[in-house]
Amino acid sequence: MEIIRRDNISYEEFMEEHYKPGIPLVFTNASKVWKANGLFTPDWFRENYPDRETDCRGTSYKMKDIMDMVETSTVEKPAPYPIIFDIPGTLPELMPLLDPLDLNYATSNWLKNKMFKIGKWGGATELFVGGPGGKFPYLHIDYYHLNSWITQLYGEKRFTVFPRGQDEFLYPRPEDPWRSELNVFEPDFEKFPKYKHATPINFTVGPGETLFIPFGLWHTAYSLTPTISVAFDTLDSKNHKEFMKDVWTFKSRQSKAKAVAMYSYAWLATQGSKMKESWA
Repeated sequence: MEIIRRDNISYEEFMEEHYKPGIPLVFTNASKVWKANGLFTPDWFRENYPDRETDCRGTSYKMKDIMDMVETSTVEKPAPYPIIFDIPGTLPELMPLLDPLDLNYATSNWLKNKMFKIGKWGGATELFVGGPGGKFPYLHIDYYHLNSWITQLYGEKRFTVFPRGQDEFLYPRPEDPWRSELNVFEPDFEKFPKYKHATPINFTVGPGETLFIPFGLWHTAYSLTPTISVAFDTLDSKNHKEFMKDVWTFKSRQSKAKAVAMYSYAWLATQGSKMKESWA
């Protein structure tokens, strides 16, 4: 598997060449439809939203302090990462700057269903902020087997993804099979010898570029510079089966009754989305 970068690609080409076969893609200019493209910088956020707050690892930070931290972050002393803002809840003014959120490619998204607004189903739209040396804390598959869309609006990140079929080399946690036990940035081959057989693919995503990561692909990220990005996930008929399996698995940890109730709710929501899509 190689990471393909495309400047201009039609929706039909994207669906046939990347979405349906589950192959990652870097859109080099899909974000040109967003007013946020070229606008989001540390100074812009300091000037416009200095006192907006979010929590990271149990500590609350204001936007102005976050931007100071990431601009002084170093590999030796990195700023906390990832610092995440829930955009609709904390920075709703940004949503018009991210219109259309789907970039005219992620148009089929059942998480738009109003039923998924109740509870946590992975339908968040988030602002990620980081500094040099900031590492995502674990290698992972996106929760609920959702597709991931990450648009880098400021700075550069290095992503690491793995082709499908390498789960046995990546040591999923028994209690959290969507998270890996190993640290891919500093792998311990004595503790995780099978990782030697894995084939990580590393590449950089820069300002204005959007990374599409199909559901079920292991990945993680590392900030090379001060970075600001927007991320959201999608669900439709292709990953619906895996989504429903995860709903049962995750909710059954609380109780069987909870699993039955939430599975039934999710089934109704997805069937409603499926019917609405068929009528369109």
